[in-house]
Amino acid sequence: MTAAKPANVPRPLRESARESITYFLEQLDGADCTDLHRMVLAQVEEPLLRAVMKEACGNQSKAATMLGLNRGTLRTKLRQYDLL
Repeated sequence: MTAAKPANVPRPLRESARESITYFLEQLDGADCTDLHRMVLAQVEEPLLRAVMKEACGNQSKAATMLGLNRGTLRTKLRQYDLL
């Protein structure tokens, strides 16, 4: 017998991203779209940085290690999203 998953467990990120991107592309209804890669990454990167900074209690060195970035790159990205 397997235990049921709690109702508040979110779907896997990959699945949520696929559904959101598919929906976005459907809404274009034939209109041109450029720079989609940058746009999608920006949509994901900002909440990722917020969550990791919270998890790291604001410690940039720890956050950079968690993300696999050097601290300078992290600081640049934090500034880019007005998180500093």
